[in-house]
Amino acid sequence: MKQLNSLIENISVIDIKGTLDVNVSSIAFDSRAVSHGCLFVAVKGTTVDGHNFIEQAAGKGAAAIVCEEFPLTILPGVTYIKVDDSHAALGWLGTAFYGNPSGQLKLVGITGTNGKTTCATLLFNLFRGLGYKCGLISTVQNQIEDLVIPSTHTTPDAIALNGLLAQMVEQACDYVFMEVSSHAVAQNRIAGLAFTGGIFTNITHDHLDFHKTFDEYLKVKKTFFDHLPARAFALSNVDDKRGMVMLQNTKAKKKTYSLQNMADFRAKLLEDHFTGMLLNIDGAEAWFKMVGKFNAYNLLAVYATAILLGEDKQNVLSVLSNLKGAEGRFDYLVAPNKVVGIVDYAHTPDAVQNVLETILEVRRPSEKVITVIGCGGDRDRAKRPVMAKVACEFSDKVILTSDNPRTEDPQIIIKEMEEGVPVFKKGSTVSILDRREAIKTACMLAQSGDIILLAGKGHEKYQEINGVKHHFDDKEELLNQFKNLKN
Repeated sequence: MKQLNSLIENISVIDIKGTLDVNVSSIAFDSRAVSHGCLFVAVKGTTVDGHNFIEQAAGKGAAAIVCEEFPLTILPGVTYIKVDDSHAALGWLGTAFYGNPSGQLKLVGITGTNGKTTCATLLFNLFRGLGYKCGLISTVQNQIEDLVIPSTHTTPDAIALNGLLAQMVEQACDYVFMEVSSHAVAQNRIAGLAFTGGIFTNITHDHLDFHKTFDEYLKVKKTFFDHLPARAFALSNVDDKRGMVMLQNTKAKKKTYSLQNMADFRAKLLEDHFTGMLLNIDGAEAWFKMVGKFNAYNLLAVYATAILLGEDKQNVLSVLSNLKGAEGRFDYLVAPNKVVGIVDYAHTPDAVQNVLETILEVRRPSEKVITVIGCGGDRDRAKRPVMAKVACEFSDKVILTSDNPRTEDPQIIIKEMEEGVPVFKKGSTVSILDRREAIKTACMLAQSGDIILLAGKGHEKYQEINGVKHHFDDKEELLNQFKNLKN
């Protein structure tokens, strides 16, 4: 139980109807989760407005309501608190209810279009290897030391997030490494959190179904750094042309990393193979079990973060050189007949290009690249033809297929992708609606030494069709097909 008056101390309150001398048993923003003594926060979502469920929440025993607009009917025995932003209020309420857990941890947030999951996962495993107890909040999974907690969102809602952080405090975690999505920033899910540092990886075309314009997407990413405290560090990739923009207004200590320009932390890619790469980081050469220039940036960001957190250079490189990336990020498989399969979560034009450029740099001239790619439904439609165009330009053969169509017709999604196929690539591009058949076809087309890229789903173990998640695992499908390939 928490006292209502103590929970709202950091919230900008406009008006109050009722008493603040109320005990709160829980906090909910979904009326279905309301129980007796609960504090219900009415938030305006993208499809549902919580204000329409205030009466229902009160009827289920809510002790208090936080809202941006008072309902027409004010019920006796219920306290109503009017605020200017329910989303922000929810973050601060979650922080207060769980005893400010982020303030008892060293919390590092990673934001950007690509690389968030890899950086967060590497940092989690690196710091565990250095002897610390750690927590991880990521797209693939949440983790408290060895305890794995399934992940439903890149960044959980404010209540779940603070509850998770509180568990990490209970388990005596020292560090928590967390992906910070643009949705989470825009919806104030991270309001009230105390960050020790923030990392910017890069920014490219994505999520314009939500943000509407690239400028708005950029502004939201920048907001994360704008709100970092002076005691924190802000680490940015200055090879990205918006890297310095992220640091413009931050109060945090500004630090930079780069493969191409002057920066606080620098690296050079010396060798790149399917089995790993040789990097010169900060003047020291080290071999890493990861592939590609984009992973060189990820490794450099992780190294720089560790140094900013006070770790020894040699210890960091020693542990980091033995780590692998996150699941579904350039997962590398080899069939009996030497066909190479790569499963990657790449679902933006830039990410697809990064993976394919890496493959082209490493492969032999005789080895063909076959890419299987789709685009998600109910998401940014503008990137669909661009994704297909990029796949075609950097592949020998392309199979356009279904990803997670969600509530959209997959045929329409593929038709929109086909608009981006260059004329000179139409003969080497085919559309196959069924993803399993598309993967099977890619394996049938591949000759010994050829490379198959399955892009878009990565770690996901499902395919979402009309709101239903059906089991589907790209890696599992590829392995099944590889069993049929002869030496």
